[in-house]
This record gives sequence, C-alpha cells and structure tokens, in this order.
Amino acid sequence: MMKVCGVELKGGEAIICVLAFDAGMFTVPEIRQRSFVVSSSDTTEAIRGFYKAIKQLTQDYGVNEIAIIQRDQKGKNAGSVTSFKLEAVLQVLDMPVHIVTSQLIKEQLKRNPIQAEFEDLGLKKFQQPAFKAAYGYINHEHYKTEEE
Repeated sequence: MMKVCGVELKGGEAIICVLAFDAGMFTVPEIRQRSFVVSSSDTTEAIRGFYKAIKQLTQDYGVNEIAIIQRDQKGKNAGSVTSFKLEAVLQVLDMPVHIVTSQLIKEQLKRNPIQAEFEDLGLKKFQQPAFKAAYGYINHEHYKTEEE
C-alpha cells in the first residue's frame, strides 16, 4: 500500500491530505490534523515544532511519500519565505518528497478523473489542492510504472 501526504503551502500554513492507494483503489483515511500553522518562522522553536508535529503525523499514519504543490520562487505569485522554510523541513523527513507542478496535477486529473464527489471523501474544501497533489502524484507514478 502506498500512502502519500499531499501538501499545499500557503504563507505560514501547511495544508495536508493523506491519500492511500492499494490494488487500484484510493482511500482517504481520517487524520487528526488537517493543517499546521507556523506563525513565527524566524524562531528555531517554531520550525522544530513543525518538524516534530509533521514527522509524528507521517509516522502515525504510515505515510510513505510526500507530494508538495510547486510554488513560484519569484514574481507576483511567489511563495512566502515561511512556505519555503516549511518545504525544507518536509524535505528532510526520512521519506521521498516530490514537488508536483500544477500542470502534472491537471494532466492526471484529465487522464484519470476523480470518481467521487469531493465532499463524500470526508475532506474540507480547503484540503482540495492537497488532495489533488497526492492524487496527481500517485496516478503519475502508477501509470508511469505500467507504461514501462
């Protein structure tokens, strides 16, 4: 079974969704925390606190990989400094971390449309981008493997 934690980083917040994939079936397990807010990323304690909390969550739910939605590094829609710090924390967890583009997500949703209504999955509306990141990544990896 593959479990991917989809992550959307917005400002000082990491919005997450865990998606499990086994034998061609997707499930969305209930998790205790849907987002992590780091209000003061200039303190070591805040960053370490985020690290400990996200590491514990990934261990508790058996997450194998993380898929983070790519953000612009410069320009009008650039990600915040805090969001890049949170991304760095995720990248040092002891598991594969992938940056997924919005293009990859769109391609996978077009190729493999979601077969359920989002509300029926038990997720909050604000988790939709994180879900799509995990879903797009899993589909991309699954179909890439089939084609080889």
